[in-house]
Amino acid sequence: MTDSQDLQRLAINTIRFLSADAVQEANSGHPGLPMGAASMAYALWMRHLRHNPKDPQWANRDRFVLSGGHGSMLLYSLLHLTGYPLSLAEIKRFRQWESKTPGHPEYWVAPGVETSTGPLGQGFANAVGMAIGQAHLAARFNRAGHDIFDYYTYAIVTDGDLMEGITSEAASLAGHLKLGKLIFLYDDNNISIDGSTHLTFTEDVGQRFEAYDWHVQHVADGNDVDAIDAALAAAQADPRPSLIRVKTIIGYGLPKRQGTEKAHGEPPGNEELEGAKRALGWPLEPRFLIPGEALEHFRGAVEQGAELKAAWDSKLAGYKAAYPELYSELQRILAGELPEGWDAELPEFPADAKGMATRVSSGKVINAIADKLPDLLGGSADLHPSTKTFINSAPDFQPGTPQGRSIHYGVREHAMGGIVNGLSVTPGVIPFGATFLVFSDYMRASMRLSALSPYPSIWVFTHDSIGVGEDGPTHQPIEHLAALRAIPNMRVIRPGDANEVREAWIAAVRDRKNPTTLVFSRQDLPTLERGRGEFAAAKGLHKGAYVLADWGKKKKPDIILMASGSEVSLIVEAGRKLAKDGVTVRLVSFPSWELFAAQPKSYRDKVLPPAVTARLSVEAGVAQGWQQWAGVQVSLERFGASAPGDEAMRKLGFSAANVLKHARAQLPKKR
Repeated sequence: MTDSQDLQRLAINTIRFLSADAVQEANSGHPGLPMGAASMAYALWMRHLRHNPKDPQWANRDRFVLSGGHGSMLLYSLLHLTGYPLSLAEIKRFRQWESKTPGHPEYWVAPGVETSTGPLGQGFANAVGMAIGQAHLAARFNRAGHDIFDYYTYAIVTDGDLMEGITSEAASLAGHLKLGKLIFLYDDNNISIDGSTHLTFTEDVGQRFEAYDWHVQHVADGNDVDAIDAALAAAQADPRPSLIRVKTIIGYGLPKRQGTEKAHGEPPGNEELEGAKRALGWPLEPRFLIPGEALEHFRGAVEQGAELKAAWDSKLAGYKAAYPELYSELQRILAGELPEGWDAELPEFPADAKGMATRVSSGKVINAIADKLPDLLGGSADLHPSTKTFINSAPDFQPGTPQGRSIHYGVREHAMGGIVNGLSVTPGVIPFGATFLVFSDYMRASMRLSALSPYPSIWVFTHDSIGVGEDGPTHQPIEHLAALRAIPNMRVIRPGDANEVREAWIAAVRDRKNPTTLVFSRQDLPTLERGRGEFAAAKGLHKGAYVLADWGKKKKPDIILMASGSEVSLIVEAGRKLAKDGVTVRLVSFPSWELFAAQPKSYRDKVLPPAVTARLSVEAGVAQGWQQWAGVQVSLERFGASAPGDEAMRKLGFSAANVLKHARAQLPKKR
């Protein structure tokens, strides 16, 4: 057995060369980060990280996020070495078809991968969300002498991460919220793809984070495990979020490439790889060598993890005796279950010709759900009064009130997106983030990752069309619905009245496996007479599209009018006039393409009979995509204009008269 220093060196080099061998075998990847950051990853994982390789989803585990996801082999090496169910065969299949080791970490493709990272800055913001989640769970469940949730969130972040605007937004908020259980190791190697960071990134990062009210430390040598260990201990003792700036050498050991951009994003080549092995005293063969002593050392994490989990389970037994109701609630959230009756007694809105904006009915539904569902936690990008998303029964989420359920994100849409995703993977937290639909562009990267991963994030957008009015085209979304619908696995729901809003929220909360986008109006919309009157019940929303009404004497419709959101009231008005003229017309409320596409063909054909080819869709946005459902569209293929909302709608073609004109043009000419 080697002495402790030799064993430590052996273990760190095992991380380096297991990672580098995988990159070389794949002939693709990023060897620089794993080779340069191996020592600080070792210090964190072997001396501080509380985790359980045999129970990767243990609720009180410390979270680790590799924000620089291009260095994914560092994470995969650590997972394999410490005993997670990630085999050496999967390491050898790095970046190959259907392997558990994709090029950038993907949420739980490999057990132990906490979040999908790669687009720089996303992991940083996700980790802030995880830390907010921990603070909230601690306030909700912890009691004196019973710290049920006391985990830390750690991340390795890079120069590239810290250049991205999302990290500035997220860091500013994290400092304000005093997230003391958030600790980042900054892999400060002064290299990006173009070359030295002196080309673009010469600010004093430490001073920037001090200004954000972070605890900042500097470690001069990225291979000094003891110094990194001491910095981590000091960070844990500070009540502020922490950034530990660790000076590393990218591609450490590579004879010609270390310290250069050539080490970043391409395989080292056999000559360079063998040169690094000679320089660091590592055998040239075999590839993927894991010395027995190193493996035994790393696998100590299995026994340690089991002990940590057993101690937590013992703590839970005492908690159960002292707080049986809280314990029962804790078991519910750990099982991923919703409380019984959470969706009972939600508002039912009476028919009203004036009605209300769907953002207003959404606010009423949010608060009704929040009274029954303590898991619901929401926030807005400085727009609570406009998006109607404040939860009235609880305080704001602030440093002194982490039990609060309304997060003030400030004007930080990009960070809000990443933070909501981090919250969404926290047990017992059902998060939403809200802003105007036009600003979904700022959040698109986070929304895309929520669909890719997938995370059960809920995205709330109001001010959904040119009905915004006087703020004009800079604030009037045109292409945004089409753009969001284009994201695979993203459910977009645009309700047509207050009762559809209720059902939309039920759909969003029930689905804990996929993200949902809810889109609401600024302007008032009529509330239809539902069920008891001439219009079908709003529960049809759960099928994506449904027959709202059939008017006329024939069994087969002459024409089908379909619309989402605020335009549903337009097809109702136009449909009435057609029916008076003797036209048999079907009205279809179409709040969600994705939900409708998921229905059996028999249902889809029942709503949209293939034999009825006269079809008209009406939506205040670009027509892109509607062609699959309707041959003719009333749409908007230009930017909007500054004018009162009703006037802007009318001038740009969203009136019953224009809908009627387009509908009649599809009907056979009378002889």
